[in-house]
Amino acid sequence: MTVRPRLAAGWLAIALVTSGCGSDQPAAEPAPASSVEVTTTSIDAAPIPQPTATEPAPPTTRDPGKITETTIDVGDLVFDAAVAGPEDGDLVVLLHGFPQTWHQWRHQIETLAAEGYRVLAPNQRGYSAGARPPEVADYALDLVVDDLLGMVDTLGRDTFHLVGHDFGGAAVWLAAVDHPTRVASMTSVSTPHLAALAQALSDPESDQAERSSYFTTFRAEGSEQLFVADDGALLRQLYTQAGLEGDDLEAQLAVLNDVDAMRAALNWYRAGDLGGTELGPVTIPSMYIWSDGDDALGPDAAVATADFVTGPYRFEVIEGVNHWVPEQAADEVSALLVAFLDAQPPL
Repeated sequence: MTVRPRLAAGWLAIALVTSGCGSDQPAAEPAPASSVEVTTTSIDAAPIPQPTATEPAPPTTRDPGKITETTIDVGDLVFDAAVAGPEDGDLVVLLHGFPQTWHQWRHQIETLAAEGYRVLAPNQRGYSAGARPPEVADYALDLVVDDLLGMVDTLGRDTFHLVGHDFGGAAVWLAAVDHPTRVASMTSVSTPHLAALAQALSDPESDQAERSSYFTTFRAEGSEQLFVADDGALLRQLYTQAGLEGDDLEAQLAVLNDVDAMRAALNWYRAGDLGGTELGPVTIPSMYIWSDGDDALGPDAAVATADFVTGPYRFEVIEGVNHWVPEQAADEVSALLVAFLDAQPPL
């Protein structure tokens, strides 16, 4: 049984965990440099201009013609989700990170829908009240990928494009390696290839381990109380420091300022032990968007990610932006996604 990655990630840093999952994927080896085509773009230096299934539950209109909220059943789990765009458009799935919800993608959802894509952005396992199993082991990353495929199956789709940020980005890398016939393209925002991250964490000359040092606190029993105490004072502080305000802040608090929801979200961290990981190379078209102001994820793993990709690859650097990239660089991320997805063959 091959050792597979289970990754724990968060607002300030990402750390890796190890587990045994049934997979026939080979252990990761850095791809030959000649097999990787890398395009590195700094948004400030060379901006990219923006180019000009029946749902399983009755949706509630949030913004007519743009975003609607619905639920999706996967086995015994019920996921809250946002959908937008024409039902016959190519499907793009957006996975959020910690401590956030589908709302972090609101700008990208509207842009992609306007470009003719069908967009699905779920509140993931633990974040949806109807998909909140009780055990720590229920939050392993391979189960998150199973949820993803189950949602796509429920929508009657076979192939789809996949985008994720932070912990959602970790799931994207795993899904891209394990299910290349279903994931047509992948984009990870902030999170590097998991093997590149493991490499940086174990490198004594890298500062990635220091960036990830908060992990122990997040895994501690009862740490959810730190976030929800005093009406979510710590959560509010994190969101405010990230530049979120008004409806953007309240939309996150509405889900996560709850001890059960926060316990489940932190169970993603608790689902394994710190350690190394082995993950094969990504063979499908992929894009990695990294911001140079990210306190959580440093340049070592970001640059090394190219060594673990053998398919067509774009590495995009957004300058002067922190870890909250989809919000802080909303227009840039939306433009990059549209350009990348429009370049892919129709599904």
